[in-house]
Amino acid sequence: MGAFASYTLIGLFTGAAYSIAASGLVLTYSTTRIFNVAHGALGMVFAFVYWDFSQRQGLPTWLSLVLVLLVVAPVGGVLLQRIFVSGLDDAPVSVSLVVTVGLLVGLIGVATQVWPPAARSVPEFFAGHVVSFGDVVVTWHQLITIAASGVVAGGLHLLLTRTRAGTAMRASVDNPGLLELYGGRPHLAGALAWAIGTSLAALAGILLTPVIGLQYYDLTLLVISAYAAAMLGRLTSLPLTFAGGMALGLAQSYAVGYLPGGGDLAGLRAVVPTLFLFAVIVLMPQSPLRVGQVRGIVAARVPRMRSAGGWGLGLVILVIALSFLLQPGSMLLVGTAATYGIVMLSLVLLTGYGGHVSLAQFSFAGVGALAYAKLDDPNLLGLFLAALTASLVGALVAIPVLRLTGLYLALATLAFAELMDKLVFQSSFAFGLNGTLAASRMSVLGRRIEGTGSYTVLMAVFFVLVALVVLVVRRGRLGRVLIAARDSETACSTLGLDLRWLRVGMFAGSAGIAGLAGALYAGLRQTVGASDFGFFTSLLLLLMAVVWGVTSVTGAALGGVFLAYLPVVQADHQALAGLALVVLGFGAVALGRDPNGLANRLFVLGRWASRTLEREWTRRFPGTMLPPGQGHGPDMGAEEVTADVVAGS
Repeated sequence: MGAFASYTLIGLFTGAAYSIAASGLVLTYSTTRIFNVAHGALGMVFAFVYWDFSQRQGLPTWLSLVLVLLVVAPVGGVLLQRIFVSGLDDAPVSVSLVVTVGLLVGLIGVATQVWPPAARSVPEFFAGHVVSFGDVVVTWHQLITIAASGVVAGGLHLLLTRTRAGTAMRASVDNPGLLELYGGRPHLAGALAWAIGTSLAALAGILLTPVIGLQYYDLTLLVISAYAAAMLGRLTSLPLTFAGGMALGLAQSYAVGYLPGGGDLAGLRAVVPTLFLFAVIVLMPQSPLRVGQVRGIVAARVPRMRSAGGWGLGLVILVIALSFLLQPGSMLLVGTAATYGIVMLSLVLLTGYGGHVSLAQFSFAGVGALAYAKLDDPNLLGLFLAALTASLVGALVAIPVLRLTGLYLALATLAFAELMDKLVFQSSFAFGLNGTLAASRMSVLGRRIEGTGSYTVLMAVFFVLVALVVLVVRRGRLGRVLIAARDSETACSTLGLDLRWLRVGMFAGSAGIAGLAGALYAGLRQTVGASDFGFFTSLLLLLMAVVWGVTSVTGAALGGVFLAYLPVVQADHQALAGLALVVLGFGAVALGRDPNGLANRLFVLGRWASRTLEREWTRRFPGTMLPPGQGHGPDMGAEEVTADVVAGS
């Protein structure tokens, strides 16, 4: 009985912290309609700020707490609302997700750059003071956390239902124009919501830090628990959110106490919040979607197949030349870039054309790599089977969430990625007891490709082939249906299109492409492990695809190159490792509203240069024509952006 009471107390403590974080998340969403994926990263950053004030600079604990919760965190929340997320309330859900994921990665970069990795600790409030209830010993820190969660839940309920400011905050999302007519200020209401929500994230981070430690990723990813509690409250109900946080804390504590801690089930205790999140998303009804939201804001004009084939042939020739010039170690990087590029092509199909955000693409790549590594003598048939396995897994993930869209679908893929990372990839039946598997390079038509340079050329060929298939899909009837569904699902439904099974097929296809990339990667590296397919890589992959252009094959190629060389830059310049994440994260924030990314800027620059050259040639040599291939033809292999804006549901 004493052990059960102890686990119950620990569960109430962690559940209280989850409830505080989830309450801030619900407040932000219910008043601004922006789901802040970076909520946990905000708590992590301000926990570091609290440590800096209280431990590094030696300020009193109470003063450090006041400065963080009442000054630094609210100001930071207002700045985020005004600078980074302003206008996202009317943007497609995919855009707001990408922007807030960019904030998450950027804030991790800020923390690692400002506070380099080192051993740090934050003492509990009133350390050493305890209260005994029989055999159970309770610290004051735990009591303060539980009491604070109740105060936060009650205070927010009163704020939103009993005060003029709370009424204005709720009205600012329902009808900001009408609120302005009655003298309200929607921007001020939104800033207040972000200030309070950020302070609550900081409070949750500070309360959890003495228990789990001051770590970049642990604090950031603990927000998955807050997601689960917030989803139980359907992102609107604070009482249900509070109850969900408490229930989750108790479930996690009991899992630690009573589930087996060894063998393949060891990871089950760590994924209780993720299982809770996935179950809530699948079983609970969705909250009402926004009406009149602008869904499709970009339509990309694809190149002709002849032009695309020419560019693809040029890419393969370039890789062949590099195979003679570079050392095997450098060619491994080129092959890794091809891997990332192929996975990004799966995002072009799913996100660029279909409008659905997946946070688990590298998990599908891990499935393909695992299936390939299990083959005794890999060949083209084995490569196809590995891709097919990943495709089937993608379909199995999509079927339970057939009715989900937008935010719910993205969070479901996040939960799946976490489950694969902690529960499958790290088990002995996947990558073995030592966490790695050996893989052989495949044979093509009976001839094994042993050299790193030759294998990299093969990967470049597969990148071009997959890119051409993606372009064929985009140019055909299926591509037009995907674009129409991305722009307005309601309009497509009125025409009799069954978008649910189309979504399953799209997930299966994109997962198959990612699985193909993972299988090729396993053959390239000749050894793969669970650490190669952590779900945080999927976040970086999505951001790099958005930065370079998630609607174009060119963006996938450039994004793959830069993502492959990101770890090299961080390793060669360790003092600037965090800065690289800052650039990537906030670059995605800046470009998140334009899915065509930097690739589109390059296309525009190329067209401008071509027109300038044509005008200069005409001026210097009137009556003559430019040499073939030098003018501004109708098809230069560039995706031209049009401003097709469709009002969706």
